[in-house]
Amino acid sequence: MVAPSIPDRRVPSNPYGFDFSATIAKTLLNQDRIRIVEEEIDTAVESRNDSLPTLRELGPPDLVHLVKQSVKSGNKQSGVYHHVTGIDASSSASLAAYVNTLIYTPNDKTTKIISGLYCCYNAFSRLDMRVDVKIPGGVESYCIDERGDKRVASDALWMETFLCGVLRAYAYADDGSGDSIKKIIGVRRFDPITSTEMEHKFLDAAERKDINAHQGPQLGSEPEVQVPNNVSNHLTTGLINYIHTTGRYTSGINLFEKLRSRDTEVSSLLARVMLSADEEVQAVRLLHDAISRLPMDYSLLDCQATFCQSKGRLDWALECAKRGVTAAPSEFATWAKLAEVYVGLEQWELALLTLNSCPMFTYQEKDLPRMPDPARILLPVMPESILDEIDDPSQSYDEVHPSLRKLHAAGYKGTFLKAYSILTEVTARIGWDQLLRIRSQVFVMEEEYRSEKQTTSVNHTSNANASTTALRGTPSPGINGAASDGQPDGETDFHADDEETLNEQQSVLNSPPDSARLADESIEKPEHTITSEVVKSGNDDSADSSNASSKYTQFHNKRLCERWLDNLFMVLYEDLRIYTIWRSDMAQAQSKNSDYRKSAEEWEILGELAERLHHFPEAVEAYQACLRVRFSPKAMRGVLKMYENQGRSREMLQAMIRLIAWQYRWYSEFSPDLLRTVRKLIETEGAVKVRSIVQATSLPQPVLDLTHRYVELCVAFRSSGSEA
Repeated sequence: MVAPSIPDRRVPSNPYGFDFSATIAKTLLNQDRIRIVEEEIDTAVESRNDSLPTLRELGPPDLVHLVKQSVKSGNKQSGVYHHVTGIDASSSASLAAYVNTLIYTPNDKTTKIISGLYCCYNAFSRLDMRVDVKIPGGVESYCIDERGDKRVASDALWMETFLCGVLRAYAYADDGSGDSIKKIIGVRRFDPITSTEMEHKFLDAAERKDINAHQGPQLGSEPEVQVPNNVSNHLTTGLINYIHTTGRYTSGINLFEKLRSRDTEVSSLLARVMLSADEEVQAVRLLHDAISRLPMDYSLLDCQATFCQSKGRLDWALECAKRGVTAAPSEFATWAKLAEVYVGLEQWELALLTLNSCPMFTYQEKDLPRMPDPARILLPVMPESILDEIDDPSQSYDEVHPSLRKLHAAGYKGTFLKAYSILTEVTARIGWDQLLRIRSQVFVMEEEYRSEKQTTSVNHTSNANASTTALRGTPSPGINGAASDGQPDGETDFHADDEETLNEQQSVLNSPPDSARLADESIEKPEHTITSEVVKSGNDDSADSSNASSKYTQFHNKRLCERWLDNLFMVLYEDLRIYTIWRSDMAQAQSKNSDYRKSAEEWEILGELAERLHHFPEAVEAYQACLRVRFSPKAMRGVLKMYENQGRSREMLQAMIRLIAWQYRWYSEFSPDLLRTVRKLIETEGAVKVRSIVQATSLPQPVLDLTHRYVELCVAFRSSGSEA
């Protein structure tokens, strides 16, 4: 992260990770408008036009582009823009109304806005809907296709656009940690559904597009899903997310009941909503009937396995998970579920074999906007969010030790993140040393393979593989039949450079040599396994290298480890080593009654590290240390999880107030995760008590009003506990 100069008191500190010091101008406090100034007029719109053919899924956030003209010199014009999500895109009138709110600038007497363009992507028809507002003049609505041709915007297209707009509002929303806010500069985030009337419009549009037209899968799906279908796509994900966020289970049940009458596959979605609504009896009956009709539907089997897990019946969950793998062997989710069940049953060898068989997919980022470099960026403070605690003008950007920057696990996403989570859970339960022993019992290790290859010439064939072993539940001779397709994009090959990386870490965290030596002694460095890529690369001297590992009697009960899993072990070792050095240094400092000093960002990274390794008390300790240095939304989010687990309502609300204020200062008025937390608090404490606790807080009233808005939204949706 580049460290900029200390920002002006009226300009919020930079969360984006690059230097704005040369581009962020000082702005008046009452200017509440994001302005990204173009080098040349219309370059932002041209960039959006160029990106249309490359969009894969839901598309980028909406683009709002304004042309300003100097009052004194009529020929001098400039272009400014920002992005937005959550605006009602059901008609051109609603988008024009938003543009009109930006036209009049009473604080800016030197320029006037002469035109505004609102761009909203329709992912169903692959069209960019446009509303062009001329001042003075009229409003023109049209759409642009991937070739740049102009088309007529019909009511059906606007209905699709409205639906896509709601889905994008949830997809690009922040979870409270600030990660999504930092990805795209200058995005205003609004709640797309603030009333039951808007809800009805949303659910009605979803009903018509999901099953009637079977267009849900064309929107794409979450990165863990290989092939989108009628129940695994961005449309159904958005529906489930909305229902769980607002607690509108009755509306969700009614919707999926209608859809189930046309397609039995939707039963898995209906069952999930019923389980969330605490209607377990009806959900179990539904699953029984649906699986009787579709015995090999993996979504139904996954839902059933998850329910059995929640009830502690892992033996039942195991049979469901095995059948799910048989039904969809190319899907990551089925193998991950089976691995989770084996972990719960403490069948560690089978858990590793199952994890080794998981099909891994390269993570695909969302359709983020690609814009040219701006001339200036103006990000004024929203007056309602002014709070000294979260806007310390004296704070400077932290320097972080390079070793903490090199923790590769922090960048894992998609299937690799889930696989790493399963591996760290096993480590937390049985320990690193025991994991290495089991690993060496299950997989062929590089050293033993090389040694055995030199001394044996016995050829023995076998047809078993790790996938069938995991399903059968008993080890059998053979090699892993699920060969890797090569090194996934973005994954580091530790076979090549792990020695250099680990040598550099001898000075981890600027710790004394004793701490590094202690870490080396307590955390055994894992040996490399022999991977399927090595055996199949043709480097083996044997004539039949594809069956190389099966020639050796010593390896009859071992498998070839996939390269990505071998890399995960090296990444895990790196995490554990840094964690051990940190805890050792902490213990030494406490024994000497001395302070253990770290920068706020270093504490934040250490908190994430401990959380990845399932050491949650230590994670909270690091997050709290970070907050003592300066405010961090990620650290506050981690502490909020602890308060939530402990049922500490007052502390939860104190954290929520600050998180909501920080979100608002970066132009985010909507966070589904924070709204869900407020709703759950209201269910347990009641809306009246929640309001009273918030109001009793000694913070500025405008800051408290931001949290009151979330409470009012729950009341508008008649959430449980809001009746009074």
